[in-house]
Amino acid sequence: MNLKAQTALLFTFLIAAAAMLNSCTNEQEEYSFKEGDLFFQDLDCGPFCEAIEKVTQGYLGSNLSHVGVLIRHENSWKILEAGGEGVRLTAVDTFLNRSFDRNGKPKVLVGRMENIDQRMLKTAKTIGISLVGKPYDDFFDIENEAFYCSELIYESFRDQAGNPLFELKPMTFKDPETNSFFPIWEDYFADLKMEIPEGSPGLNPGAMSTASSVQIVYQFGEPSGLGRGK
Repeated sequence: MNLKAQTALLFTFLIAAAAMLNSCTNEQEEYSFKEGDLFFQDLDCGPFCEAIEKVTQGYLGSNLSHVGVLIRHENSWKILEAGGEGVRLTAVDTFLNRSFDRNGKPKVLVGRMENIDQRMLKTAKTIGISLVGKPYDDFFDIENEAFYCSELIYESFRDQAGNPLFELKPMTFKDPETNSFFPIWEDYFADLKMEIPEGSPGLNPGAMSTASSVQIVYQFGEPSGLGRGK
């Protein structure tokens, strides 16, 4: 084989290798949908989200103010979530297209719960879907028949004995820098004509993202603050 033929053969090989490497890289970067995955979101909703995010840092310092769970429903992927319109099923694209980082990517991290078997997942899905249509929990009361985002996850995921997999902790509505209530919460609960439920049991997306049972397996984009907790 002459030099020219060898060069052409080498060039062809390099092109093929580059294409194969690029294909593998793209495949690794794609998210593999799995039922039960938790979609943690840095939701840009103004002072309310900022107050939620400031109370508890999420995974590696991320600002996380919302969470939903991925399920397969009627032959399509949906996010089961609780928001202002109550408990509902939302198309994945709709969920992802709510808030973006500086590179135009969704500010969403995917958490995968460890030690979840198919029976537990089926139970979580059954419970979650049964709650679709329930109102949003404006009062953040774990005992009523309404649900906020992380409360919905708490109620849905249970072990074989029926016990919730996530732990409730005392809630706070205070700015950790000043130890005073955020003004947004003072106004919010005043409108509801109730005392701020400081210290009542609850949970939030940030704390859930750092639970020992949750492994962050994918990031669509970068939530604000990501990396400051390294």
